[in-house]
Amino acid sequence: MIEFLALPFLACLVLTAIHVYLGLHVLARGVIFVDLALAQTAALGITVALLAGHAIQSDAAYWYALVFTLAGAGLFAVSRTHRGRVPQEALIGIVYAVSAAAAVLVVDRAPQGNEHIKQLLVGSILTVTGDEVRALALLYALIGAIHWVVRRPLLRISFDPNGAAGRHAVRAWDFVFYASFGLVVTSSVRVAGVLLVFSYLVVPATVGALLTGSVRGRLLLGWAAGAGVSAAGLAASYAWDLPTGATVVTTFGALLAVVGLALAARGLGRAVRTRGASALRSLGAGACALVALAGLLVALFPRMDHVWLDWIEAPLPVVELAFLTPRERETYRESHAAIAQATADLARLRALQQEVLWGARAMPEETTERLRQFVAGRSELTAGDRMVLRTLRTRARERQRYWIGVPLLLAGAVGALVLARARRV
Repeated sequence: MIEFLALPFLACLVLTAIHVYLGLHVLARGVIFVDLALAQTAALGITVALLAGHAIQSDAAYWYALVFTLAGAGLFAVSRTHRGRVPQEALIGIVYAVSAAAAVLVVDRAPQGNEHIKQLLVGSILTVTGDEVRALALLYALIGAIHWVVRRPLLRISFDPNGAAGRHAVRAWDFVFYASFGLVVTSSVRVAGVLLVFSYLVVPATVGALLTGSVRGRLLLGWAAGAGVSAAGLAASYAWDLPTGATVVTTFGALLAVVGLALAARGLGRAVRTRGASALRSLGAGACALVALAGLLVALFPRMDHVWLDWIEAPLPVVELAFLTPRERETYRESHAAIAQATADLARLRALQQEVLWGARAMPEETTERLRQFVAGRSELTAGDRMVLRTLRTRARERQRYWIGVPLLLAGAVGALVLARARRV
């Protein structure tokens, strides 16, 4: 695994190094979606180049993207100091929406347009080459050096805009920032895609801002978060055979959710230490209200997806089996056994497919095609068994609506009322 993921991981580290720093400026300026808008304008430039007959990874496509991005950068630099009725964030949103729509229109005229849209969104970082990593590292090192030289005016404009004097000076430094920002985004989109670029810019910087107030602390925490998520996302993508870019983006979201829950738990702990158990009444009332809502939904709409009940029934199948007839229980057990066997077979066969894909095992083309067809057929049979289980679950839900839904509704409603009254007292 290390052999295949070494270059993608190095590329992720290079992206993290420059994007986290730029993300701090983006958060401080309050233009959260400027990176997404510039990334989309770069993607629009690449699609125009594609329609003109240039490959996505060609130099011509890069220059097309850079021209489009610098035009957007100039527009954002001017709009920051323009005191009009329309806020800059609205202009950023308009640029993103129009660029995305125009890209769809342009790609619609190109062959294999759907594949190109997918590549522009999630990138192809898994296939990055050593030359591309070196080129990105050199470019970003140069941009980082320029930002270090002019760090004082740029940091002042981002973190203390009221202390920055002179509209023309601010506009000039803004263009320097947005132009370098656009150059970074243009280079990154070709490798990582729009969504991954946006994630590297915003999520690590957001994590740093949530955990510390200093610029240096945010930068260090952002770098650590970006490196950790890159390693975890790439490993998960390889282990579960998932799209790499989408997996890393989802891992960023999971990290942000964990940090948010940890901060909420810390705040709740402080409240308990200050006010005692009374601080938990609001939380308890909310939990009871959720229990009542869950019971109401089971009672009124037993056929809808009740995820919480699925979670309970997974380790405790007796909760579902108790509401099935003897014949239905036998069918339930047979389908589960068939799915377990098929899952084990598919895992073994897909591991074999992955070895062939990565070149770790040689296999004739005819045998490879037969393997693919067998995996597809086995998957269809498994899908049929899962459909049988869903049918049985629907029958169980119809019977659970009175024995589970109604008691939960009553218990949750009573608990919420009691805790709400106790809070008022």
